[in-house]
Amino acid sequence: MSRRHAAPPVKTTLTRSQQVKDQAEFQKELDWIDAFVRERVQPLDHLLGSQWNIHDPEFVRLVRPLQQEVKDRGLWACHLGPELGGRGYGQLKLALMNEKFGMSRFGPIVFGAQAPDTGNSEILAHYGTPEQKKLWLEPLLANDVVSCFAMTEPQGGADPLQIRSTAVRDGDDWVINGEKWFASEAATAAFYLMMVQTDAEAENPYRRMSIFIVPADTPGIEILRMYGFYGEPEDTHAHLRLTDVRVPAENMLGEPGDGFVVAQTRLGGGRMHHAMRTLAQATRAFEMMCERAVSRTTKGEQLAAKQMVQEKIADSWVQLRQFRLLILETAWLADQGNDWKAIRKNVSAVKATMPGVLHDIASRALQIHGSLGISHEMPFAEWVINSFHIGLADGPTEVHKVVVAREVLKAVEPAKEMFPDYLRHKETARARELYGA
Repeated sequence: MSRRHAAPPVKTTLTRSQQVKDQAEFQKELDWIDAFVRERVQPLDHLLGSQWNIHDPEFVRLVRPLQQEVKDRGLWACHLGPELGGRGYGQLKLALMNEKFGMSRFGPIVFGAQAPDTGNSEILAHYGTPEQKKLWLEPLLANDVVSCFAMTEPQGGADPLQIRSTAVRDGDDWVINGEKWFASEAATAAFYLMMVQTDAEAENPYRRMSIFIVPADTPGIEILRMYGFYGEPEDTHAHLRLTDVRVPAENMLGEPGDGFVVAQTRLGGGRMHHAMRTLAQATRAFEMMCERAVSRTTKGEQLAAKQMVQEKIADSWVQLRQFRLLILETAWLADQGNDWKAIRKNVSAVKATMPGVLHDIASRALQIHGSLGISHEMPFAEWVINSFHIGLADGPTEVHKVVVAREVLKAVEPAKEMFPDYLRHKETARARELYGA
């Protein structure tokens, strides 16, 4: 059974007229998604708990019909290829779609594009055997089950080299022991993709880990505590203890030591889609801020006439546009090269920018709404907290800034002499030599 990495999508060359037609057709879909999410999906945020609690009778009653409408329109799980029931959209189109999904907590799951299931489905599509795809991938794509990506641990946080959970080979099985931390959706997941140590002595530390499919009902898995944060309707992040958890050898994804390689399959696209959903949340805050500014009066004039309010609105609009263009440029580069490693600087720049944009705009919206802004009637305090959440998830902001700096500096040659070659008197001398002055 082959576990070979899937080939990149075949690129097709379209004429200019075909491109224009394709763009026009896709814009119609974006317009439909925008209206559908605002009118039909956003109300679910006020009626239901966790969007991953798919077996809640109210989820079945309210969400399943909306998912069917999406499927009937051909917009279900568009991040996957047609052979898996998706549209095979590139990152640019997916980014634009996620900008609409992010207007609602339930937006992604209504369109079959919710984390962590999207990333986990990509891993299974790339590395799963036919049997594993039948058993786990197909129900995941249908949203008949949800999943969990269990990597971080209490002592290590964002540093995967600190993983201490181990898997030891025992006949036809691997036996896992250890703990996992902030394993999101662990309580509702049908299975986990779990990264653990399989070779603690490997000379290359990035070859010490492997990833396993671990069914959630496997004996030895204990949820010690569920954690949540302000703004989430339910606590969904688990502290797990793993005691002699036995999984078949064929449940390993890839080969022993491939853990980091397998994990990278899900991270690039996931970060981009998360960024566009964050942009959507910041856009909602901006829209509310603008409506408040033209609706409220004080000292005899609209808030919109106050220069300090105007500054907040101007700064927010500029941040939104800059951030959106950074995301779309990175998504376009991903489509051109189909190589996340080659554009890791761009992806990290998106990730590092994301929390600041949401924090700044949500904070300004809160301020402009005054006392109402800090109340439970408004979502701004929740969105400010979420800005810290997204500054930690998928690698903290500090790590991504380091990546950007390192990647930028790789292409820079050091000066050959003590003083730089761009001293003004040196440049003047070269200019005179060039033009005979």
